[in-house]
Amino acid sequence: MPKFKGSLKDSQGKPVSLTATFESVREAREVWRNKGFVVVDIKEVQGGFDFEKFSVAMTNVSVKDLALFSRQLATLVNAGVSMVRGLGVMTDQCSNAKLKVTLQQVLNDVQEGTSFSDSLRKHPKVFDRLYCAMVQAGETGGVLDDVLSRLATLLEDAARLANQIKSAMTYPVVVTTIAVGIFLAMCIFIIPVFDGVFKSLGGELPAFTQMLVNISNFLRGPTFFTLPATVIGAVVAFKYINATPSGKLFFDKVFLKVPLFGELIQKTAVARFSRTFGSLSRAGVPILSSLEITSETAGNLVISNAIDQAREAVKEGGQIAPAMEKTEVFPVMAIQMISIGEETGELDKMLMKVADFYENEVEEAVKALTSLMEPLMILVLGGMVGGIIVGMYLPIFSIMEQIK
Repeated sequence: MPKFKGSLKDSQGKPVSLTATFESVREAREVWRNKGFVVVDIKEVQGGFDFEKFSVAMTNVSVKDLALFSRQLATLVNAGVSMVRGLGVMTDQCSNAKLKVTLQQVLNDVQEGTSFSDSLRKHPKVFDRLYCAMVQAGETGGVLDDVLSRLATLLEDAARLANQIKSAMTYPVVVTTIAVGIFLAMCIFIIPVFDGVFKSLGGELPAFTQMLVNISNFLRGPTFFTLPATVIGAVVAFKYINATPSGKLFFDKVFLKVPLFGELIQKTAVARFSRTFGSLSRAGVPILSSLEITSETAGNLVISNAIDQAREAVKEGGQIAPAMEKTEVFPVMAIQMISIGEETGELDKMLMKVADFYENEVEEAVKALTSLMEPLMILVLGGMVGGIIVGMYLPIFSIMEQIK
């Protein structure tokens, strides 16, 4: 259990400092108050290496964890369970260590009179602005259970979309890794054996075989270590440049223009924007705040800048669709449906339809991309292995010709 140090005052008003072990700050406050002390401040004492804290810090809260928490808390709230009791139940049954600790801190804040949304805002690494804004809108409108259900659906849809894209990328990554591994193994261990045989027989090696031998010598020599260093340096440079606004904007523009993948990135961003914006609008979040939040969660700086331009247009009394059309980033169909939603006053419904359409488009694009990548990867793998085999047997054919 953690150790806490309390700055207290006794019954005569004299300052007192006590240190003891408790389950939480709330328990420490209650125990010291029951003993007649006035609690001024309580701080957790930081000791040596704490494996439990380290494991919590290394644990990530996934979208699936948040979706499950939102769905279950919505059920409890809808059943009339108080927020304090509902959070207590969710804390006790939470299996994710980091989320469990976070919920315990949220529960402590709520018990002390802080609103649920303000308590969540203290933990931005777990609950982002989108989550907190929708919860606040639900609290204000008295429909917290409904908003939590929508949040769960939103998170589940986001997780499903991300999993589809990850599954599409898993196959080519695995096959490429295997292909490179086989190529390196054959170059390092097999080609040198054949090279020794060819040298003993004499004669000049074919150009293709000599190229493979040169690659083998490079991989087995000390200069090979410059290759990993170059790759690591390129990755570090990419991350450094991508961390700057201008660098990220440049790479995001490039990604949008990459054949096949650029269209997939655009459709994914449009689907995320529409689903997020529609969910915020339905929850009662003001349109300017909704656009600001969706801009932060767009995932692509080009898309984000287009949303910011739409937000500026709305500030000046304009409409969203014309501002988005000027950016030439969003597809025509999405702009037209958003325009119809603005004209009919049913923007949230139209946004949800746009999200459904483009999520289906992403799903179909992922399937098509996977179907295309499978034979391409097999061709690459076969070409690499077959090329080495051909390169090793070419000298044999040459020697046989000389014998004849």
